Amino acid sequence: MSTKNPILGLCQQARFLISAAKVDQCPPDEGLEVAFAGRSNAGKSSALNTLTHANLARTSKTPGRTQLLNFFELDEQRRLVDLPGYGYAKVPIPLKLHWQQHLEAYLSSRESLAGLMLMMDIRHPLTEFDRMMLDWSQASGMPMHILLTKADKLAFGAAKNALLKVRQEIFREWGDSVSLQLFSAPKRQGTDEALQVLAHWLQLGEPEEAA
Repeated sequence: MSTKNPILGLCQQARFLISAAKVDQCPPDEGLEVAFAGRSNAGKSSALNTLTHANLARTSKTPGRTQLLNFFELDEQRRLVDLPGYGYAKVPIPLKLHWQQHLEAYLSSRESLAGLMLMMDIRHPLTEFDRMMLDWSQASGMPMHILLTKADKLAFGAAKNALLKVRQEIFREWGDSVSLQLFSAPKRQGTDEALQVLAHWLQLGEPEEAA
């Protein structure tokens, strides 16, 4: 891991700030923040913990446990946001509707949102939720970077082939505005690329091209 990346020190000192069930409970809408989104059990919280070298976000083998917007402070003007997991069938319908309503309200109204990290399980990419988020990103002009998580679950060649296939499909449907890479939390694969994207969005340096 490069020590020259200015985001690295900030991520290592990240601390929990607040949880919000509704948009009006969020911190003041100022500075810059990057949100982490993903279908339930896509490895979102694990990715956030890996990038911050901490156990900030609660991980669970039971999908659907992230039920609030969880804010983590890097410094006074920069934050990371763990968004509610979405799409788990066993979550009660009223709770699903609550998540969807407030997730949409956050995404559409948050002025400080500088970019969206979307986690996709490499074995099950481009779900209905993923496509919804890609549509929203394109319509709103919000920068998006995709982490194809759990890349360690596939052999190296198979993972590369999956990356190529997803990249081609995204290019066909959404153009070249979305970047993506392989990522594995247990192996810490892809952390450099992801941190460079974070650094760029949080105005801490220029990103390197994602693999």
